Amino acid sequence: MKICSICHKISATEQDHLDCIQKIRIEFEDENFKQSIPEKLELAKDSQNLGVEVRAILEHLTKENKKDDSS
Repeated sequence: MKICSICHKISATEQDHLDCIQKIRIEFEDENFKQSIPEKLELAKDSQNLGVEVRAILEHLTKENKKDDSS
């Protein structure tokens, strides 16, 4: 038996618990996402530099939001 290095509980598999590993991975991905938000906002402000497909998606999403708001 081994102690999980993440939650510090006993692990019968001689490794860290899989759910502990997944939790750490998700937290890391969330942190990366939070750090990339300003970059994404800058892209949304200057839509001339975006590809046609991305502009179409953004326009579609804003139209859906306006419909939801007026309901």
